[in-house]
Amino acid sequence: MAMSLRRTTLTLPTAPLGPENPLPALRLPREVHRIDEPTRATLPADMARQAAYEPLSSVLPVRLRDGYGRGRAAAGLDALVLENDRLRATVLPGLGGRVHSLHHKPTGRELLYRNPVLQPADFGLSGAWFSGGIEWNIGATGHTTLACAPLHAARVPAPDGGEMVRLWEWERLRDLPFQVDLWLPEDSDFLYVGVRIRNPHHQPAPVYWWSNIAVPEAAGTRVLAPADAAWHFGYSRTLRNVPVPEWDGADRTYPLHGDYPADYFYDLPADARPWIASLDREGHGLVQTSTDQLRGRKLFLWGAGPGGRRWQRWLTEPGTPGYAEIQAGLARTQLEHVRLEAGEEFAWLEAYGPLAADPAAVHGADWAAARREVEARLESAAPRAAVAAAYAAWRPYADAEPGERLATGSGWGALEVERGGYRLPGTPFHPDTLGEPQEPWRRLLRTGAFPAWAAGESPADPGCSLTAPAWRDLLESAPSTAAAEYHLGVAQWHAGDRAQATRSWERSLRCTETPWALRCLAVADTAAGHPARAADRLLRAVGLILAEGRAPELAGALDARVAVGRALGGAALADPAVTDPVVTAVVTDPVVTEATEAALGRESVAALLAVGRAEDARTVLDALRPAVRERGRFRLLMAQVLLAQGDAVAARAIFDEGFEVADLREGDETLSDTWYAIAERIVAGDGEPVTDDVRERARVEHPLPERYEFRMRPA
Repeated sequence: MAMSLRRTTLTLPTAPLGPENPLPALRLPREVHRIDEPTRATLPADMARQAAYEPLSSVLPVRLRDGYGRGRAAAGLDALVLENDRLRATVLPGLGGRVHSLHHKPTGRELLYRNPVLQPADFGLSGAWFSGGIEWNIGATGHTTLACAPLHAARVPAPDGGEMVRLWEWERLRDLPFQVDLWLPEDSDFLYVGVRIRNPHHQPAPVYWWSNIAVPEAAGTRVLAPADAAWHFGYSRTLRNVPVPEWDGADRTYPLHGDYPADYFYDLPADARPWIASLDREGHGLVQTSTDQLRGRKLFLWGAGPGGRRWQRWLTEPGTPGYAEIQAGLARTQLEHVRLEAGEEFAWLEAYGPLAADPAAVHGADWAAARREVEARLESAAPRAAVAAAYAAWRPYADAEPGERLATGSGWGALEVERGGYRLPGTPFHPDTLGEPQEPWRRLLRTGAFPAWAAGESPADPGCSLTAPAWRDLLESAPSTAAAEYHLGVAQWHAGDRAQATRSWERSLRCTETPWALRCLAVADTAAGHPARAADRLLRAVGLILAEGRAPELAGALDARVAVGRALGGAALADPAVTDPVVTAVVTDPVVTEATEAALGRESVAALLAVGRAEDARTVLDALRPAVRERGRFRLLMAQVLLAQGDAVAARAIFDEGFEVADLREGDETLSDTWYAIAERIVAGDGEPVTDDVRERARVEHPLPERYEFRMRPA
């Protein structure tokens, strides 16, 4: 049976993604996947060099996705089904091209962990991410910003005379186009995946790629790879070389043999065939292999401790079996980025399929024998030479022009092709994909002027900022308006020129006072060590948002709070450089977006608490619309405000009532930290110091409830 390809709709309980956050992501969200300088100094030279090679300082120009909740309802998802007589693969082009399912027909086995729900969580570089299947991680350390974004998809000819699915997009963090070609050769037990990343620019680019495969973690499941050592990363910013399989008293190749989440990056010998497998008690499971370009292999495990178990339940349905991740990447670890020279490309072939091995050998005490057994079975099922031959056969087809369009991604690639004149055979970015987000930038490109905001008005959404050097150059030459200066400041900030960014945002304010420029200047104030001035600016920005028709009296109260803050010693809201008269604008859109209010409200409350202005923080919370205040994130903020006001009992009552922070970030310990801060104050009593004895009593008398236990490392 030759491969067939069809469209279908997959129905899953789904939590909607919600709107994008309109505030530019000037700061990198708290990143747990970094190592400290002392650790970097102990690494091999090539690993240390790549770990230091252009790490992200923000996710610009991408916007954050944090508007989702945890309410799920059945929703239809566009899906593509590839099928031969051995395998059936289900792909979700609208969600990063995720392979949702890989079903082996002869045995009736699902080879992947197939999540029964679509529940976004804050694990991605830009926020929303979901677990399960095979995801294609490109860009920088972490889950790709495209995890919940649409990719382009089309039919293309396959090397065996049939057809394959091509997925492609323009990855915006590194400004690079990439493609993923998937096909099932006739009578094959393996899904073939050809991947290509191109650098069409005149300067080198840092590249990151990890294919992330979720597999069931049932008791007795073992992960095997051709290595005797691994680099262990355990959410404490350290990386150390440990033996495989046993380390620290346990066999770490079994995902449930540990208490805390951890990464194990396998140290494959240079001449070893790259592969990784996850096999159950009976020796059945999935194996992934590739051509040699894709050298890295990794096991991520959640562990058997309460934090890991809580995260597993958070990401899916209660009672659903858990999962681990086996991965394959361009570097030895995910803390590294690899240099791709100008005009060059990286390309490789991956193969995914079932494996059946002798369980006695797989689970025996002899690690070398277990590996030999898996390698022999893999060589029989998918010979190394056959994978290399499939790669060679695919390469001429990588440039084949797509046929029938199956899905449409973003218009950003088309905009870059129009600006740069790039020729990218095989991955056309058609002008018909351009849309409203790209239109202001097309006008800048064609006329030299960025479209101005309406006089005296502030848009409900300032639009996405572009930050690449070519766009920054165009903005610097454009006529000065509130909009042009605002976007120029974002581009300058991304380039590391904070002084120029600040001046651009100040010029934007001279034209029209908007919450967007105020908030950017608040970020700059915080970075420069002026938290009081940052709090004043954010308070003013929230006042502008709330002034539109819904709560003008609260907006006035917030303006009064700004004045009080200055009188009490806070820095002046306006710098001497911004003393010119400004046009004060409120958001004139008839519906002030909930996303804007939530984003500015959250940042302003945090900034006010940081400078000891709990009363002002409470004023902001009380001014927000009920739909925002009732979110779990804002219930947590209210508990922190009450604690800062000295009412630990009321703060504890919020926890006792119960709430869920839908956008809790991976590795975030805010819930447990706030719980114990409240408990310590209750144990100590009003006005009494919190001693070590008080802290110990608080942990004994007020244990953290399971629903708030998300810690990924020892307390």
